[in-house]
Amino acid sequence: QVQLVESGGGLVQAGGSLRLSCAASGNIFSINRMGWYRQAPGKQREWVAEVINGGATFYADSVKGRFTISRDNAKNTLSLQMNSLRPEDTAVYYCNAIKWRLGSRYDFWGQGTQVTVSS
Repeated sequence: QVQLVESGGGLVQAGGSLRLSCAASGNIFSINRMGWYRQAPGKQREWVAEVINGGATFYADSVKGRFTISRDNAKNTLSLQMNSLRPEDTAVYYCNAIKWRLGSRYDFWGQGTQVTVSS
C-alpha cells in the first residue's frame, strides 16, 4: 500500500500562486508514475499533470506553461507549483501514484486539498 497526503491548498486571488505538496509513504518502491488530478464541483475528476520514472513530465493543455510538477525521490514528495491561477482552476486537487504489477494497474490516491481562486 501507498499512503499519500496532500497539503498546500487554500484561497488565492486570480493571478496568484500556490504550491501543493504530496508526501508519499508505505510501499513506495516501484511506483511508476505520480501525478495530480483535480475535480471541480459538478464535474468529473480530470488529469492535470504527471511525472514518470526517468523524470519526464506531462501536462494538460489547460495548465501548460502555468503549472510545474516535480518529484523529490529523496524526500518521497511530489509538488505542483501553480502560477497565474485562474478561477477555473478552482477544484479539489488529488495526488495520485500508479504501480504496474504483473500487468495490472494499481492507483493510490490522497484525500485531496481544496484550491479556490477568486476573481
